[in-house]
Amino acid sequence: MDDTAIAAALTQYRAEGYAVLRRVFDAAEVADMAAAFDRHWTEGMAHGRSFRHGNLLYRLGPDPKLGRIVRLVQWPSYGDPVLEAVRRDPRYLAILAPLIGTDIKQIINQLHWKPPGAGGAEFAFHQDVRFRRPASAYRNLATSYVQTGIAIDPHRAANGAMRIHPGSHRLGARPLAGPAPVLDQAMAEERLVAIGLDPAKLVVLDLDPGDVALWNVYTIHGSGPNLTAGDRRFYLNGYVRAADCDRGEWTFRDGAPCVLGEPVLVHYDDLATRPGPHYVEE
Repeated sequence: MDDTAIAAALTQYRAEGYAVLRRVFDAAEVADMAAAFDRHWTEGMAHGRSFRHGNLLYRLGPDPKLGRIVRLVQWPSYGDPVLEAVRRDPRYLAILAPLIGTDIKQIINQLHWKPPGAGGAEFAFHQDVRFRRPASAYRNLATSYVQTGIAIDPHRAANGAMRIHPGSHRLGARPLAGPAPVLDQAMAEERLVAIGLDPAKLVVLDLDPGDVALWNVYTIHGSGPNLTAGDRRFYLNGYVRAADCDRGEWTFRDGAPCVLGEPVLVHYDDLATRPGPHYVEE
């Protein structure tokens, strides 16, 4: 990943609301992350239901074909040195600094699964801005927030790769998925048509292991089921300019990486009053 590749990706990001940097992480690094996914899958399945300990959350759910599966893990980096090191890797700073500076907090740290044959592992078309709550804690989201994802496996249309509508980040917040959770809703192209977008312009985000995708908080995207015999895993990290966010874990201070310590307020509003391990409603 050289300066020329980063500059080209950031030009596309600004123009189209997304970009891909190829082969940012090598095969050995991806193998280490894949092993971390395996550890967290085993831990989540052992609980058998959604489980929280502080900011760490194992979100389980039913699948029409596979039964109960781990859908995602929030903040697995607490206590996982492999994932913790990746989230603050200097290669991220090289990508992020031209966009949001060198004082950076993190709002998203998640493992996403689409296991082989998972029929219900879908995400409706949406914009990530819908999850930035409370709105009062975030400022200048269009230019202060960058979502990223590392492909652990090949991402293709058949196994539920993201579909993105280029340029949709310029539309501002638009109603798409309704009040129901995005998780487990199918992509509905008629919802794009309803807001004046042409589904024929959707782009499949083809990724190879080690590629890093980045997209804007207003970019419209979704993903379908995994219809293949292999995994489709994605390591998501969402970053924000520190001055524009009242929540989140520090990732870089003046360009220096920050190690995770005691959990601070991110999304879990009851962190101070109920930090201990407990099962949660799904």
